[in-house]
Amino acid sequence: MTYEDSYGAAGSTTSVSALFDSQADAERAVDRLVAAGVPRAQIRTVDGASSTGGTTTASSGEDRGFWDSLADFFFPEEDRYSYAEGLSRGGCLVAVSELSASEYETALDILDDEGTVNLDEREQNWRSEGWGGYETSSYAGSAAATGTAAAGAATSGYTERAATTEDESIPIVEERLRVGKRDASHGRVRVRAYTVEQPVSETVELREDHVELERRPVDRAATGTEAAFQDRTLEAEEYREEAVVSKEARVVEEVSLRKTTDTHSETVSDTVRHTEVEVDVDRDGRDDLDHTGR
Repeated sequence: MTYEDSYGAAGSTTSVSALFDSQADAERAVDRLVAAGVPRAQIRTVDGASSTGGTTTASSGEDRGFWDSLADFFFPEEDRYSYAEGLSRGGCLVAVSELSASEYETALDILDDEGTVNLDEREQNWRSEGWGGYETSSYAGSAAATGTAAAGAATSGYTERAATTEDESIPIVEERLRVGKRDASHGRVRVRAYTVEQPVSETVELREDHVELERRPVDRAATGTEAAFQDRTLEAEEYREEAVVSKEARVVEEVSLRKTTDTHSETVSDTVRHTEVEVDVDRDGRDDLDHTGR
C-alpha cells in the first residue's frame, strides 16, 4: 500500500492506494469503505483486467497506457511503474483520497482485510521471473536521456549560442524532491485461545457412622415392665459421607489486542539535478566573464 499526507484549509488529510489481484476483491473493499462512511466520490479504481483480458503480459502500448493512466496519482516514479506492472497483469488499483485521521485507520484496516497485495513482496516475485523493475524501464531511460541532453546544452559553449536566434532559449531545469509514504507490514500479533486439561486434587474430611452390638451380662429379677418373653426388634442404620464433585467455570482474566499508533520523523536524503548555464562574454578585447546561475 502507498499513502500520502496533504494539507489544505481544513487541515491535514491522507490518501491511501492499494493493489488487488482481482476486480472482485477490489469491489468488496470499495463496498466496505462506502458502508463505513467513506464518500464514494473519494474512491477511485483502475481495473487492469478489463484492458488486458486477464492475461499476465501486456504489449508496450498497453504498458504505456497503464503508466499514463496513473499520471495524476501522487506516486514516486518507481511505485507508479510497479502499479502499472500490476495492472498489466490483471490487477485492480483502489485509491482513497482526502481521508481524515479516523477515516484513514478505518480504510487501512478494510483494505488490509480484503487482501491487498504486498507490493514489495510482489516486486521480488516479478524480478525472479525476469522483470527488470523501474531501473531498466524505458521511462527511467527517458529521464536519464533528458538529463544528459540538458547537460550537453548547458556546456555547448559559444559556438552553439552563435547559431541561435533571439527567439530561442535554453530551458533551466531543476528537479524537486517529493517524498511520499508507503505502508509496509512489519509483522502480525495473533492471540489463540485453546483448552488444556490439568489434574488437580482436593482433600475433604468424610464421616462414617457405624452400628456395633453390645452385650452386657446382668443378673436381676424380671419385672412386669420388662415384658418378659415378648418379641422385640432393635434396628439402627449406618451412614457415611461420600465426596461429591462439581465444577464451576470462572472468568479469571481477559486478553485482547489494542492497536496503537506512533509517529516519528525521518530525514530522507537524495540528490536532485538542475541546469547550470555558463555564459562567455568576449567584447572589444575584454576578458571572458564566466557566470554560472540557476
